[in-house]
Amino acid sequence: MTDSLTARIRDNIVLYGALAANLGIGVAKFVAAGITGSSSMLTEGVHSCVDSGNQILLLYGQHRAKRAPDAVHPFGYGRELYFWAFVVAILIFAVGAGVSIYEGYLHIIEPEELTDPLVNYIVLAIAAALEGSSWFIAMREFAKSKGTTGWWRAIRQSKDPAGFIVLFEDSAALAGLSIAAIGVWASHYFLDPRIDGIASIAIGLILGLVAILLAREAKGLLIGERANPEVVERVRQIVAAHPAVTAVNHVRTIHTAPDAIFVAVSADFEDQLTMGAGETIIEEMEDQLRAAVPTLSSIYIRPEKSENAATLATAAAAANEHGEPHGGSS
Repeated sequence: MTDSLTARIRDNIVLYGALAANLGIGVAKFVAAGITGSSSMLTEGVHSCVDSGNQILLLYGQHRAKRAPDAVHPFGYGRELYFWAFVVAILIFAVGAGVSIYEGYLHIIEPEELTDPLVNYIVLAIAAALEGSSWFIAMREFAKSKGTTGWWRAIRQSKDPAGFIVLFEDSAALAGLSIAAIGVWASHYFLDPRIDGIASIAIGLILGLVAILLAREAKGLLIGERANPEVVERVRQIVAAHPAVTAVNHVRTIHTAPDAIFVAVSADFEDQLTMGAGETIIEEMEDQLRAAVPTLSSIYIRPEKSENAATLATAAAAANEHGEPHGGSS
């Protein structure tokens, strides 16, 4: 195995682990559904297939996002991963949740005769073990990346959708397995196969909720989100610390990929600086910024008097208030 392939597998261990688990689980669930006629087991089989497809799409998105910048996309293709993350959220909602709720409804109005649930319990136990392993890997990797940040805040601030999508999917899968097990047991205990259909609808509702949360996060990344406040403040401190800078007017950032940030800085320099000296200072500051924040892929530092920046900011705020188009500094 080549070093590059080994590194790629290591970087995508969460996705590969989830894909392997879901493929095996999906086959077992469909076999169990075919033998027992369980609606919730069929729903869980569809759920595993959707999750497998999602992992493949995310891997494809990561591959496409690594393409080098070109004349058409000078900042690269990193945000293509965000597009595929949004597609994943739509698939979970349309296919996963939709099929689950529809199948549950059919099972309620046309209940099937109950059969021995032993096969269902065996498959659910195996699925719980595999899904639990995938969930543990996703939790461990996300915990490493989040550091001391709270879980929900880390998800909201994360710029790498692959990690939190798998975490959400696996959490929903474990919840779905629990509901499926309860549905199978209750159907036999109360001798009412319609309960299995109700369990299928409950699984669909969970998938729908997860899809909405993922779509919300993916939409923000797709539109464009700033870097974390710590990064913005670090950039501001480095620029402001230079003796030739009298003020930092603004620092504007946007993620062009999970590990790539575009930053534009407006700074007021001492008036006596010559053009040549200013160019040299800006180059030095860019080197300092790249060393301090390696994820800065594109850096633009614009000399601008503080009063001009303030005037433009006031004009922009007024235009926003009245819904008018406006220009601004970059």
